[in-house]
Amino acid sequence: MFHKDIWIDFIHDLQNRICAALETSDGQAKFVEDLWERPEGGGGKTRVISNGAVFEKGGVNTSVVYGTVTDTMRRQLNIDGHTWFACGLSLVLHPVNPMVPTTHANWRYFELYDAEGNVCDRWFGGGADLTPYYLDEGDARHFHGTLKLTLDHFHTDIYPVLKKECDGYFNNAHRGFEMRGIGGVFYDHVKPGGAVHKELPHVQLSLDELFAFQQANGNCFIEAYIPIIEKNKNKAYTPEQKYWQEIRRGRYVEFNLIHDRGTIFGLKTNGRTESILMSLPPTVRFDYNYQPEAGSPEAVLLDACMHPKEWA
Repeated sequence: MFHKDIWIDFIHDLQNRICAALETSDGQAKFVEDLWERPEGGGGKTRVISNGAVFEKGGVNTSVVYGTVTDTMRRQLNIDGHTWFACGLSLVLHPVNPMVPTTHANWRYFELYDAEGNVCDRWFGGGADLTPYYLDEGDARHFHGTLKLTLDHFHTDIYPVLKKECDGYFNNAHRGFEMRGIGGVFYDHVKPGGAVHKELPHVQLSLDELFAFQQANGNCFIEAYIPIIEKNKNKAYTPEQKYWQEIRRGRYVEFNLIHDRGTIFGLKTNGRTESILMSLPPTVRFDYNYQPEAGSPEAVLLDACMHPKEWA
């Protein structure tokens, strides 16, 4: 029988396994752990890796936080209850080599309680996405294919819908339609006994099934991403290619500061700012109206960000 303590244990174990796999792939840098406490309740484990052979900067963070529902949460996050609990893992990895994609993933669980302490609402959310700087269709198919295979175990209708949701969500809408990368899957507010997505009314999972769903999504991350690192980490690159990486990192910053729900939730609930903004890359460029040369590999990547493709 599912309980929030089981979820906490899973998230901490997943953090350990992902960090170990990433350290092995980097071969040089190690994660540094920063334990923190939130005055209003709870805390977390921020683990950061930097200046490695593979990772210029990255973090694999867990948090277990709780508190009283504030007026700000009611007004800006549409959360109405007496108290709340949230636990999740969030990771962002920014490689040195522009031939290795950046990646992000998050898996979270939220409970809302009434004045008597009874659970009055609960939901899961999460997903994983890939942000390459140079498009390798084999890498795109591997990443998306791994996610699809995982979701197909629960229902073959799930992946296409959550892939489309991801394309729409990780979009710098202030630029029209320009995704920060080539997507993956994204889902939010998935409740026990309810539809996995509004377009999937026929796909409903119990609380225990949703826990298994979250476990499967989290567990497949290593297989989805590590082979891409290993394939590309030793490739040569030029200063011009590094420059383009930093231009695209600018788009990453724009999304995280303007649109990302996780960033907004963390800041509105007095989360730890350093851990929340860990997702930002270490070096970035904001050149005025930068446009890649027509027909170049950089233009091919930009086109894939502006016109989502089916990879799996």
